Amino acid sequence: MPRSSAAKSRPAPPAARPAQAPALIELLDVGRVYRLGGLAVSALSGVDLTVRAGEFVVVLGPSGSGKTTLLNLIGGLDTASEGEIRVSGRAVTGASRGALAKFRRHTTSFIFQTFNLFPGLTALENVEFGAEAAGRKDASAVARRRLEDVGLADRADHFPHQLSGGEQQRVAIARALATGNPVLLADEPTGELDFRTGVSILELLRAQASADRAVLVVTHNREIARAADRVVELSSGRIVADGAPAGGRAAVSDLHW
Repeated sequence: MPRSSAAKSRPAPPAARPAQAPALIELLDVGRVYRLGGLAVSALSGVDLTVRAGEFVVVLGPSGSGKTTLLNLIGGLDTASEGEIRVSGRAVTGASRGALAKFRRHTTSFIFQTFNLFPGLTALENVEFGAEAAGRKDASAVARRRLEDVGLADRADHFPHQLSGGEQQRVAIARALATGNPVLLADEPTGELDFRTGVSILELLRAQASADRAVLVVTHNREIARAADRVVELSSGRIVADGAPAGGRAAVSDLHW
């Protein structure tokens, strides 16, 4: 028997929704208390945060709000007083010193506000060090590419003391990018840079998120937050806001400061 016209015109089932990107940073009720003599100082309290692959997240807050403490806990440089932290599926809370060292080499990459370059290594060697620590077999080639990305190909053989503060910052950024690790943590990455160079660096960081890394940038510059997928605001160690930028995400080229 021929099929009815109604059967022939039956609409196709809706397409399956794409799977949600994996969570690369997960914090559950995280707190950090420092002991100063007999005084307990709370740097973070009750922090819940999830950052997924492909997200570019900006953390805003005044000095002393807990921004750098948050980065240090996620990167395994500090230990939470309470709560749970998982990064790229690895448990950070309770991990041994050896496990944390391996975790830092292969999971997270830091752009430090103080640069943390090795004074006895050239710019190229500093970037190579980061790539080699992460196990990159193409460390030398990738280091040269990343220095070129940040506009310092012609300064590869210079030592940190021969570079300006802004150039040292760019070397630190190149080193972090060279690792290829899935989580990138940046503490005021444009703080030492002029506007034009800062914009080019933000474009690089956005590109890392587009390559399915989780990028978390700490800054006090609200203009930079306009280019984020999400803006997390900290005050007195607590998250007081977490959402899309007001007015929607702006292109990095539209920023001004």
